[in-house]
Amino acid sequence: MEQATETDVKNENSEPILAQEFDEKSFPTLFEWLGGRDVLRNLMKTFYAKVVVDDLLEPLFTKMKDDHPDHVAMWFEEVLGGAKIYTEVRGGFKSMIARHRGRRIRADQRERWVKLMIDAADEIGMPSDPEFRSAFVGYLEWGSRRAFRNSQPDAPPSKRTTMPKWGWGEAPPGTL
Repeated sequence: MEQATETDVKNENSEPILAQEFDEKSFPTLFEWLGGRDVLRNLMKTFYAKVVVDDLLEPLFTKMKDDHPDHVAMWFEEVLGGAKIYTEVRGGFKSMIARHRGRRIRADQRERWVKLMIDAADEIGMPSDPEFRSAFVGYLEWGSRRAFRNSQPDAPPSKRTTMPKWGWGEAPPGTL
């Protein structure tokens, strides 16, 4: 499948737009840039299809329920600037932390999780422009490292109580 680019994002007239056309006040959210809810659901479906056949990750997900990919898509939607569905339906950040407690994720499993998520993003044709991928992979690294740390038996209680909000960071659209 051909990779998406910044020109694959359309304006209200369905015309391709370039990152350079945004000003600082009109940056789309990462959620909008990647294509929205259906893209995230497809990402999670593709990702978890890889997880269940992966020797390293499958043991972490042996009891995964069928709706787990949808819940993770809700999480990503909220974190990346979409609707606050995860907080409203699943309980927000503290609920996510509780789901990772005691799982004892290993460093090699965390690394594989990130790799398979990036592979799935490539496979479904998520935007590949450097600005988006920098922000997206930055979140995957940060989030997976938080999950790793919070899954350890000696993990201190998290001081965070609110959902993280991930944005463009130092490379917003138009910084080519």
